[in-house]
Amino acid sequence: MRRRRGSAAADDAAAVESSWREPERFAVLFDRHAPHIHRYLARRAGRQVADDLVAETFLAAFAKRDRYDLRYADARPWLYGIATNLVGQHHRDEVRQYRIRQAAVAEPEVPGHADRVAVDVTARAVRPLLAQALAALPAGDRDVLLLIAWEQLTYQEVSRALGIPVGTVRSRLHRARSNVRQVLTGTSAAAAYEEITTSE
Repeated sequence: MRRRRGSAAADDAAAVESSWREPERFAVLFDRHAPHIHRYLARRAGRQVADDLVAETFLAAFAKRDRYDLRYADARPWLYGIATNLVGQHHRDEVRQYRIRQAAVAEPEVPGHADRVAVDVTARAVRPLLAQALAALPAGDRDVLLLIAWEQLTYQEVSRALGIPVGTVRSRLHRARSNVRQVLTGTSAAAAYEEITTSE
């Protein structure tokens, strides 16, 4: 099930439009969406560069605001698209981060000791191989998979974010999931991965 946007996003288009005349109004979008974009960029490229990439994302968005399509009330897919393009420019660092994370331990956010232990064991089993599988994916497939899995964008929102047809989103997602599943097949992480993907 996809998360639904808050009603605050409904007036993103109005904020962008008003910023054409009053540039300071664009700060509303930063205040509203920077935490989501920062989290996404930190997961994609690492916390050390996330602050810089967030700043670059909103600077680029501000520079392009006169071309924003006002038919779209929610600006997040547009911002994710800009952020994803910036991550693409940092692709080598991203792959390096995935390899570094192969040995990392997950920080579960599930309350309760027993639940934390279960999540931690599952994460330990899946994380190294999953990081390897993500690093091996073509950039376009990885972008689609992470926007859907991490940011819970819809197919239509990913299509808008990346400027590709919905059919391409679907095929890239299918290919990415198949490739990840293939890497995990026959390993101790396979059952955990299947449990995670079938519970979506």
